[in-house]
Amino acid sequence: METRRHVHEEPFSVSPERMFETLITPSAIRSWWGASKAIVTPKIDGVWIATWGDDEDAADYVSSFKIKAFEPPKRLLLTDGKYQAKSGQPPFELRMTAEFVIEPWGQGCTLRVINDGFPVDEVADDFYDACLVGWQNTFEGIRKYFFDNPNG
Repeated sequence: METRRHVHEEPFSVSPERMFETLITPSAIRSWWGASKAIVTPKIDGVWIATWGDDEDAADYVSSFKIKAFEPPKRLLLTDGKYQAKSGQPPFELRMTAEFVIEPWGQGCTLRVINDGFPVDEVADDFYDACLVGWQNTFEGIRKYFFDNPNG
């Protein structure tokens, strides 16, 4: 199946180590992604899961991934992405991956996310476009997280 991807990259004034920790710490993920719950087993073949909604027995949304590459503080590759919504599944098959690449930049770092696995079929256009906006909002959430937590 042919897929499409998008890449979003921004500089941050935090160390690569701090950025990496922010990507794998459940309390941080809840903050910057607005998730209700997050579970991370930070190792190769571990899991990276986030849920949204007030009812933990019936979450509104669930995103889950397997950790395929775990290279602190440079790279985190999430594969076998699954997306579930209480309102129903997208009308297409997803084979999502999310790769976070962190590179030193001046006194801080650059964070790049490469999100792949979106079908090229137009039935996936709205979901793809929503994810583009979602990553912009996510990076704003990460920036706000660092502003609100300047020392850790």
